[in-house]
Amino acid sequence: MHLLSALFITALLRQASALDTVVGLYGETLEIPCNNGTIKEDVLITKWKYDKGVGVSGDLLTRGQSQDVSVTADDEYKGRVSMAANASLMVSEAKLTDQRTFTCMVVVGGTIAEYPVNVEIYKTPAGVEISEKAGELEIGKSTKLGTCVVKDANPAAKVTWLKNNKPLVADGRGISILESEQKDPITGLSTTTSTLEYSAEKEDADAEFKCSTRHKMSQEMVSSPVKFSITYSTENIILEVLGQQPVVEGQNVTLKCVADGNPAPTSFNFYIKGEMIRVDSNNYMLTDISREATGEYKCSLIDNPLMEASQEITVNYLDINLSPSGDIVKRAGEALELNFEIDASGDSKVTWRKNNVILDKEPQLNKLAFSDSGRYECEVRMGPLSRKASFELLVEGPPVIRKLSKLRSKDGKHKVLSCEVEGSPKPSVSWSINGTSQHESPFTNGQITYKITVVPTENLTVSCMVINQFGRDSKEIEVLSLFEEVKMDKRDQSGDYDQTKLVVGVVVGLLVACVVIGLIYWIYAKKSKQGSWKTGEKENGSSEEERKLEEKVEENSQKAEV
Repeated sequence: MHLLSALFITALLRQASALDTVVGLYGETLEIPCNNGTIKEDVLITKWKYDKGVGVSGDLLTRGQSQDVSVTADDEYKGRVSMAANASLMVSEAKLTDQRTFTCMVVVGGTIAEYPVNVEIYKTPAGVEISEKAGELEIGKSTKLGTCVVKDANPAAKVTWLKNNKPLVADGRGISILESEQKDPITGLSTTTSTLEYSAEKEDADAEFKCSTRHKMSQEMVSSPVKFSITYSTENIILEVLGQQPVVEGQNVTLKCVADGNPAPTSFNFYIKGEMIRVDSNNYMLTDISREATGEYKCSLIDNPLMEASQEITVNYLDINLSPSGDIVKRAGEALELNFEIDASGDSKVTWRKNNVILDKEPQLNKLAFSDSGRYECEVRMGPLSRKASFELLVEGPPVIRKLSKLRSKDGKHKVLSCEVEGSPKPSVSWSINGTSQHESPFTNGQITYKITVVPTENLTVSCMVINQFGRDSKEIEVLSLFEEVKMDKRDQSGDYDQTKLVVGVVVGLLVACVVIGLIYWIYAKKSKQGSWKTGEKENGSSEEERKLEEKVEENSQKAEV
């Protein structure tokens, strides 16, 4: 027979009375086997009864051989009992009152056998939840944290409290657990309540508390986690300086007073340059701060002024003064004296530039030249602070021709004359010869180059003349005709070839002289060694021979040099 949602355990626990035990689930159909399900085919009568207590039994049903089942129950089991094909007793909608002894009577031939079975009914808890939760916990004070409720269980559930998933054990000091059980008068199911009293610590601010139970017929059941606000008095206070660091003149600075109490204080006393100011927040702003604001600042609790914090604030500043400044006009050869002053709260770095090019040091303008003209800028940095000062220098004077040169084109068809001039204001130029084209470079810092392209057919003397409001200057240059230069180039090439042959001859002569000298020295050395073997003289030979040899070598060397 198929059982809807039937779940039972046959433990076969042999007690002193030799009873078998069957476990069923509350509300489910209970199957009680007869003789562990072993029934002979020649059974004449099968009958089930149950123990009503105090030695009284009640009949449930009977089945004769080849007969249908006859239900005889007329009490709480009426309509709830039936017999399976294997003679097992089937009891629907199991209740806790079914926890009793049921007996199967079997008649075989002239023998009557009884098989008693003890029944236990289990019920898993309906749920686990924490009720009566505390609003907050105070450090060091024992507070009822909450009550864990586990409803409708059989047997009664046992509760375990957890903090951050670790069991809490009553220690009689900071942890106290009181557990009780209550049965429903109708169903007989048990509800377990466990109350936790807890003395919180500051570290419990983020702690999770839960309760759990583990039943014989189910896995561990755990309540939803709960957190609590931990209250405690202020123990520490600090003063923070918010904003750009380091503090510089002109910026806004916010002072923030931070206390570690919970709930944290919302009002503080601020001490600004010795003056106490009560503020209904934890911050105070100093606007457009100046160097005079450097000093010590404090904050304290309103209800406890002795609990205070302080912070030293240094306001950094940077001022520079450059004299002269603006547009400056000087004559060439004069001096320009610069006065540069720095007033700063710390060490600074100075950078000079001329026309946006960094200089390696402060400019020394003791004798002005046209090239000194330009824009001078000084930049001073100290941390985030930066200051700049500048002046524009214009050096004026009569023009001077620094260089007058000529250059023949690569194709040899014309020449370019260049006249490099210094002077200010910009000088004008005039040439003593007309050219095919004239060109001038940009006029920068009193310097300019004028160029003219000419095609000389004869030797010429060309002059460059420049003039401005302060004076004039001129220079001349000899310019050969293009035909004359071509002949000179050929002559130069021929002379270069003859000179090359002479150098090669001298080198070859020196090499031959060296070979001859080496050969003579080798022959002499060989003869000297043979004479020493014959006469028994020392290997260095006679001094006279050595002198002659040295003279010979010197003579050959001089010839080689010539």
